[in-house]
Amino acid sequence: MKKCVAEILGTFGLVFAGTGAIIIDQASHGAITHVGVALTFGLVVLAMIYTFGDLSGAHLNPAVTLGFWAARRLPAAQVLPYIISQFIGAILASALLRLLFPENILLGATLPAGSEMQSFILEAVLTFFLMLTILNVSTGAQEKGITAGIAIGAVIALEAMFAGPICGASMNPARSFAPALISGHLEHLWIYLTAPPLGACAAMFACRCVREKGCCQSPAKEMTA
Repeated sequence: MKKCVAEILGTFGLVFAGTGAIIIDQASHGAITHVGVALTFGLVVLAMIYTFGDLSGAHLNPAVTLGFWAARRLPAAQVLPYIISQFIGAILASALLRLLFPENILLGATLPAGSEMQSFILEAVLTFFLMLTILNVSTGAQEKGITAGIAIGAVIALEAMFAGPICGASMNPARSFAPALISGHLEHLWIYLTAPPLGACAAMFACRCVREKGCCQSPAKEMTA
């Protein structure tokens, strides 16, 4: 239960700060800027990892949870509770932002600027490199410690900075689902629900190639290692 609450709070913080930055940037006519939005996403993830990394692992992302499970670092019984908690936290954050900014149409929803296939491939590749980084700096299924926080936050900020204007650089089904649901803009949601999990699971195979014994192993083996 504590892990689920930590995931709810952590994902709430991610969506509230990240999509909130997008909304406030629009409301203030560009005061935050695109670079500021990208940095906000990276910094809030870094902060949530330091806050909840030793409790739940600070996944904050269904794709990351599935990636850890595919890498045999997370028991199957924990996957669904984690994912449900992440969606709850994200929806609560978007609902609060709707109350605060009722005039905003999209609430920070991720939408493709070009073709759907272009954004699908971008989201899969971005999540691939994010998950590859996570698998190499995390301990078991937990993102914790100075190295993990800085590395993961930096990758998110970097990818959001260069790919955000094209695909939104979501890399997170919960982050995309919540504003789309609350704002009612579900037309491109399938991209952000399918591409990140595919990219995260593909990262497991890449990690296995370069770190065959240390990357993908069962939780039981890790506990006895």
